[in-house]
Amino acid sequence: MAAFEMKDKGMDDWKRAMTLMEKEMPRQAKQMLRGVGARARKVVAKRARQLVRKDSGTYHRSIKRGKLWTESGQLMIRVFSTAPHQYLIEHGHRIVGKDGSEHGFQPGLHVFERAGHEIELGFDALIEAEFDKLMKRYAK
Repeated sequence: MAAFEMKDKGMDDWKRAMTLMEKEMPRQAKQMLRGVGARARKVVAKRARQLVRKDSGTYHRSIKRGKLWTESGQLMIRVFSTAPHQYLIEHGHRIVGKDGSEHGFQPGLHVFERAGHEIELGFDALIEAEFDKLMKRYAK
């Protein structure tokens, strides 16, 4: 019969890291999701700078990452704008003169919708990058 030998160099460290991570996973999951939210905010802000002309900068500064909340047992995070005119930029609006006459319609730029599609395409890479950060922390 042939002898079978398996070397498990490094497996003890990996097992220890996994048990440590299992204990702290709820806290680390929140931290990881905050990191994903921050990266998503960067994507939205980048898209906003590409699409929206900067007059005063209020719209660009108003793009924020929200707090975590739990909905149906899942952790959620959002990116939003606090600018009072955000919905006009997003969905479009009538162009009205000072005398009340209408001069046309400004179509919406759909900044968050476009950025959302971009985030969906790269979501796996975002999660993987955040998970790699987490694993590096516990691998030591």
